[in-house]
Amino acid sequence: MRILGLSSFTHDTSAALLEDGVIRAAVEEGKLSRSKTTRGVPEAAIEFCLKQGAIQWKDLDHIAVASRPVRAWTRRSLAGAKISPLAPVASAYCQMAEIGRLAREMGHHRLLRLQDGVPSDRTVNRIVNIDHHLCHAASAFFLSPFERSLIVTMDEEGDGHSGMLAVGEGSRIRVLRTIAYPHSLAWLYSKVTEILGFNPHVDEHKTQWLSLEGEPLYREVFHDMLGKSGSGTVRFDSSYLEHGAAGRFALSAKFWSRLRLPKDSAEWSDEQRRALAASVQQVCAEKVTDIVETLRKREGLDQVCLGGGLFQNVLLVAAVEKNLGLNRVFVPPAPGNAGCALGAALYLQHHMQQAPRKAPGTEAYWGPAFSRHQIKDVLDNCKARYSFQIMKDRQAENAVELLLSGKIIGWFQGAAEFGPRALGNRSVLASPWAPYVKENLNDFIKHREWFRPFAVSIPVEDAPRFFECSQLCESMNSLARVRQGVQGGVQSEVQGEGLPEGFVLPGGLVRLHTVKKQTNPELWDLLKRFGESAPAPMLLNTSFNLFGEPLVVSPLDAIRSYSCSGIDALLMDNFLLTKAPFQPSGQPRQRKESASLSLSGF
Repeated sequence: MRILGLSSFTHDTSAALLEDGVIRAAVEEGKLSRSKTTRGVPEAAIEFCLKQGAIQWKDLDHIAVASRPVRAWTRRSLAGAKISPLAPVASAYCQMAEIGRLAREMGHHRLLRLQDGVPSDRTVNRIVNIDHHLCHAASAFFLSPFERSLIVTMDEEGDGHSGMLAVGEGSRIRVLRTIAYPHSLAWLYSKVTEILGFNPHVDEHKTQWLSLEGEPLYREVFHDMLGKSGSGTVRFDSSYLEHGAAGRFALSAKFWSRLRLPKDSAEWSDEQRRALAASVQQVCAEKVTDIVETLRKREGLDQVCLGGGLFQNVLLVAAVEKNLGLNRVFVPPAPGNAGCALGAALYLQHHMQQAPRKAPGTEAYWGPAFSRHQIKDVLDNCKARYSFQIMKDRQAENAVELLLSGKIIGWFQGAAEFGPRALGNRSVLASPWAPYVKENLNDFIKHREWFRPFAVSIPVEDAPRFFECSQLCESMNSLARVRQGVQGGVQSEVQGEGLPEGFVLPGGLVRLHTVKKQTNPELWDLLKRFGESAPAPMLLNTSFNLFGEPLVVSPLDAIRSYSCSGIDALLMDNFLLTKAPFQPSGQPRQRKESASLSLSGF
């Protein structure tokens, strides 16, 4: 059975192909169109999925769409009427905006039904609309290793709901309750992101990392807004909400009076900005942990699956994991809206068709891959100068030489990752021991704020020597902690010094990416080879993309990002491009006999 899953058509659109329960392809529309904001039918993503499965549109058995637009409109309209019953003008404006949104979404569904080559009656029968949060739940649970677990989904708004609480059992999902719109922690987090001067729905990760630099001085305001603990759900005090511009909800005057901050955010001090970020981060983590604990004990469950855009917040996931224990929490590789495409297909396959679950895979490399001939054609067409190594080993040695000399390299191998993280196939890599590496990455490549940390990649079998981490670090959906006795430990015998400062977060946290040989042999081998001459088999890993763009997917994307940034070299398959002359030594590197590692300030 072939099922094409599509995310909702509102934002971050994507497509995924499921064949007899096995994931054949999954990709976000934005990565193919080179845009961070996508809406409507993901035509390029659908085309890729069909091509990857070597099928045509007519060969699909079902199309599962993570959206029920009419139900969503009804729920949002009722929520708007309840929040502002004494403000008829604002309420009427909200209803008009909702009707316009419904018309746009119904238009997208009509376009989907007008695909060429399929009779209209058959198209209607095989298109299945599934509730948005059920798709989040399916993506989280059916990709997990758990046979029975609690499922918590939270985002800003999906089909008129802000979240869902359910129990996954085998191939079934039993809904406990939904969280009504607009009672959304994700919406609140986005509003604070906007207040801080960042771009809402895009820059929430900036609020997340900024929160580590401040004290939660305003947490009582958010506590008052969210109400008592132990309720097992989220519900705002309505006095903190009102209708804002364009029919959207906004924070009321009561919220601002409680904060006691200047009306002009330009007058805020850095300490106040950090405190606001820290306050919303801490209170959201406390609320999610409270919900998980309340329902987990009530249902007698030991594991929990988390889905929805809110759980792209790795600090929040780490807080839940710290409370529950390592390897008892699962988050899918793409927890946000894009992951609903996969969730829709999985829900139809398992819950609705009652097909047995397949053994879960830990990889997320379901995007486009390119042959050696395809890469060469692009390089030749771009008139690029490159060298080619027949042997993979020789190319890996070249990469190690570049990294040991302090160079920053673009790493383009295999199929593109599905989800927001760079998991080693579309990455920028650097040695953490290179001088000024953090400044060079931030200033000349990523063009981003000083407080945002970089991830560290390490072979999964070497990670326990230095870190306490869970399986979630393979998809970078949680954080690791530096082991006691490692931080501030013995100096490296190889380089005469420990790792440079600036890579360990407050509380000993580290953004860690663990790499398995069976899922990513190229990066695993590079890390092992690098570790033979460096204090440890670790490399800094950040996403391969230009500022404001999604991850690169194609060779042309990679060449453009490499050429327009401060990346020193680019390795695509066995092709090597360098901006400065590079002459491989051809000599075997001397291996270190022994080296202990200091993670002081890492």
